[in-house]
Amino acid sequence: MKCKRCKAAAEVHVRQHSSAFCRACFVVYFQRQVERAIHKQHMFSADEEVMVAVSGGKDSLALWDVLQVLGYRTVGLHLALGIGGYSTASTTRTEAFATERGLPLVVVHLEEEGCAIPQLAGFTNRPACAACGIAKRYYFDKLAFERGVSVLATGHNLDDEAARLLGNVLRWQVDHLAKQHPVLLPTHKRFVRKVKPLFRLSEYETAAYAFVRKIDYEVDECPNSSGATQLVYKDALNRIEAVMPGTKQNFLQDFLRLGYPVFARSVDSPPNSCSQCGMPAFAEVCSFCSLRREVDSKRARRATARRT
Repeated sequence: MKCKRCKAAAEVHVRQHSSAFCRACFVVYFQRQVERAIHKQHMFSADEEVMVAVSGGKDSLALWDVLQVLGYRTVGLHLALGIGGYSTASTTRTEAFATERGLPLVVVHLEEEGCAIPQLAGFTNRPACAACGIAKRYYFDKLAFERGVSVLATGHNLDDEAARLLGNVLRWQVDHLAKQHPVLLPTHKRFVRKVKPLFRLSEYETAAYAFVRKIDYEVDECPNSSGATQLVYKDALNRIEAVMPGTKQNFLQDFLRLGYPVFARSVDSPPNSCSQCGMPAFAEVCSFCSLRREVDSKRARRATARRT
């Protein structure tokens, strides 16, 4: 098969588009897909500083790389989750990526904050992924607000968004469907705009881009992700995609075109402010402060029990 752009021998096949590219043309194609998503969805302008949430994995580092190449002003944000060797390796790769390119990076060690993910999950008996999600959302919102940026970008790709959509549809989570969009506008003074510039690109494409660009990313999956429901949805979609290429893209794009406008009308009232930290909350205290309060209470009870 020949490259769609230059007719040289193709090395990367993009089945959902019935296309193939050589390495150099694939990089151009990938970067143009990101740029098109940014412009078409009005995600941000060249004048805005973009905070990029980077985990150390292929998607977030590929996103940061593209934004840098396209000339956007960026700052990385990395949460060291405190999940043993996995977190150590992820932080090391993220810091190396930033250092090699001279990019600013903010690193927050949750263990030093007293809320490493194993602690949050262990003290509250929550699934680790649930505790992790609450902590990530809180710190992303808080640090983006404190930095004074107007936009936060994450590396969610087409596979992530299609799997999330499938889960929301299977359970008819109307409030979640109303917020499933590559651009979420702020509904509170301490929220910033949240965008997903990779939503048009598959996991395979981001992996290929990271490989071609020689990005050293953390290959291992989070040990807590084993058995996650999201992986079940991804596997189901991959099976369909293998038989009918383009299904994931059509599923997501048709939802954004036909379904999202309907569900978006049912958005809940905007959040209040947390009575403890001032961040957005849909109850008296936000989810993170509620989680921390539970952890602190149980930690104190265990300490008392050990002394008696």
